[in-house]
Amino acid sequence: MEYSGDGRFDVIVVGAGVMGSSAAYQLAKKGHKILLLEQFDFLHHRGSSHGESRTIRATYPEDYYYDMVTESTRLWAQAQSEIGYKVHYPTQQFDMGRADEQSLLSVVATCRKHGLAHRVMDSQAVSEYFSGRISIPENWIGVSTDLGGVIKPTKAVSMFQTLAFRHGAVLRDNTKVANIKRDGENGEGVIVCTVKGERFHGKKCIVTAGAWIGKLVKTVAGIDFPVEPLETTVCYWRIKEGHEEKFTIDGEFPTFASYGVPYVYGTPSLEYPGLIKVAVHSGYLCDPDKRPWGTGVKLEELKEWIKERFGGMVDSEGPVATQLCMYSMTPDEDFVIDFLGGELGRDVVVGGGFSGHGFKMAPAVGRILAELATEGETGGGGDEMKQFSLRRFEENPKGNAKEYPDQVILGSCPLK
Repeated sequence: MEYSGDGRFDVIVVGAGVMGSSAAYQLAKKGHKILLLEQFDFLHHRGSSHGESRTIRATYPEDYYYDMVTESTRLWAQAQSEIGYKVHYPTQQFDMGRADEQSLLSVVATCRKHGLAHRVMDSQAVSEYFSGRISIPENWIGVSTDLGGVIKPTKAVSMFQTLAFRHGAVLRDNTKVANIKRDGENGEGVIVCTVKGERFHGKKCIVTAGAWIGKLVKTVAGIDFPVEPLETTVCYWRIKEGHEEKFTIDGEFPTFASYGVPYVYGTPSLEYPGLIKVAVHSGYLCDPDKRPWGTGVKLEELKEWIKERFGGMVDSEGPVATQLCMYSMTPDEDFVIDFLGGELGRDVVVGGGFSGHGFKMAPAVGRILAELATEGETGGGGDEMKQFSLRRFEENPKGNAKEYPDQVILGSCPLK
């Protein structure tokens, strides 16, 4: 939209993907004067916030995500009631893997620690529970919980932007930020400079630039932000004729994750009738401005996984449709939510490195970013933020210590 004001704002948000849009909504709702900037068109398909489906689940090996997921579930419902339409479609979540898979055992431990109702099943119980739609080997276990579901991503980002606008936020797309500087003239706040020569003054700034956050932070602060952009391929597979309804949300089919190598995830048939989303949590590193746009992903292991898991009811010959998406990977696959520091101190808050699993938690992340920018701390205190500190990589370049291997497999190989 066109803006003819004085260019001064309480908070300027740079990056209008789901995290930035959620933060803008949270801030505008509380009466703050907000500017939301996006370098491309709103709702573009070059980053991490587009497409037709994302999963929501509380079954994390890292138990510190549990509260963020449950809070986000409430906040998704709250935003839906404001906007008047749905972006969250609940269903159950099903996790599976070898009985000795440490990451899956940690999922069970998370459920127990937080009192999340769950059911641990052997292969026979899984087959009976899902009426033959899911089969696992005898040395595997399955974990079923009720807190699962599908988020419609493009629709969700649009929802947050619309709500932010309704609450008075100014939205500007095709406005690329060139630099962020301390406002020396006024003695406080920052100046956000665009490549077109525009200058906006903000008391505070939030940077949620997705795969581009490393480049922007390097320009702004001269530091190497611990995030590597990765392009991943999402695959849709045809459900065989006569079995289509069995794999839908209405048919009570779950969102799911399979731990181990490969790490496979998917959603029930929803966005494309007769197709089911099943993909490998992997990809290859790239420059977000010089992407290969679909060099490919190795499919042989995924084909075999589909053939063995779905009782022959899903065609495993190959995907009938694919979509591309960007991940922003940290070394430990945990988020970075912190003050940028340095010359800009606590006037610039950064949110990035969501590592292919952050979308579900966008409402809680938006709340945290908003509180850091306006209050200097979060309602949850320091304990809420310690796992997401930017400074953790100064102590250990690998970040937070984990008792299990990385879930995302990096690499590049031709589509087969």
